[in-house]
Amino acid sequence: MRYPFLDLATVNEPYLDDLAAAAERVIRSGRYIGGPEVEALEADLCAMTGTTYAIGVSNGLDALRLILRAYKEMGVMKDGDEVIYPANTYIASVLAITDNGLTPVPVDIDERTMNLDTSLLESVVTDRTRAIMTVHLYGRVAWDERLVETARRHGLKIIEDCAQALGARTLADGLHGSHHAGALGDAAAISFYPTKNIGALGDAGAVLTHDEELARTVRALANYGADRRYHNIYCGLNCRLDPIQAAMLRVKLPHIADENADRFARALAYGRAIDRQDIILPVMSREVNDHVWHQYVIRVPATKRESFMSRLAEQGIGTDIHYAVPPHRQPCYSSMPHGPLPVTDRLAGEIVSLPIGHGISVADAAEIGCVINSLEF
Repeated sequence: MRYPFLDLATVNEPYLDDLAAAAERVIRSGRYIGGPEVEALEADLCAMTGTTYAIGVSNGLDALRLILRAYKEMGVMKDGDEVIYPANTYIASVLAITDNGLTPVPVDIDERTMNLDTSLLESVVTDRTRAIMTVHLYGRVAWDERLVETARRHGLKIIEDCAQALGARTLADGLHGSHHAGALGDAAAISFYPTKNIGALGDAGAVLTHDEELARTVRALANYGADRRYHNIYCGLNCRLDPIQAAMLRVKLPHIADENADRFARALAYGRAIDRQDIILPVMSREVNDHVWHQYVIRVPATKRESFMSRLAEQGIGTDIHYAVPPHRQPCYSSMPHGPLPVTDRLAGEIVSLPIGHGISVADAAEIGCVINSLEF
């Protein structure tokens, strides 16, 4: 395709020499589990987000799983407790909840932002609710005063699924003074899956928190439940971050502001170029960098989506859907009880992701917009 949806070889090409040098550094070090590469990345994440603790882990799903498991070990949660989450999310958000014997409670989304509709939170809080998982989907920060007020009123933890929004900021105050995604709530999960704005060359993730006890518990759980060698205080897991991936990320992390700025410019170009009554564009923000555009998601009529994507493919333009089937509609959760989720269900049939990553330029985004304007579908 002229404009593939994502080409990871192209994404990583500018970093090839530095990535090779970083890999060689790790290989020659002889330290292949933990060590200075992981510790340095953790320090960089703390400095970048304003959080107090960072723990490198194996991937974003494990980061969420470890946060919830740690809260159970700390006595904050127990089997059957409820965790509220936005119905429009990747399935990892829900897998982390059910894997810990907790009960997922989906809440519908705001049609404009496609993120958690915080006006609905009070209606689903019960005496078993222990946490709200807010998901910064597509790179847009999902955080406001109503979320914070609801959590405080009911004594709930706020967990950020920050898999797609590293580097984003918001004007609203976080619980601990930071305005950076990943440091707003009680704990956050980061994913460095290769497709992310800053991705590893394999699976990688991190847990961020201001809570010393949570950080200590997560670190132990991720290392077989051990607080020191051969001393296992929990029945833990093996969810450690490989130092070679930490080294790869240390090469790329300093460029995250530039990467996010480039994505914003492409999103702006799309917004200026696409001019059709039958296509709904994502909301642009000009006040603060509260959206780092991990995905650029438009909406087309559900009955025309397949034709729309096919016509773009014929023009050499790749597309994707994030996500065509929400978690509560997946076969593995067919028996999960939930109330009506009309916005999530409707948007799942309409959304289309356009190329937004390093493989296209601002001019390319404008050209793709012009092609979209001329399409018959």
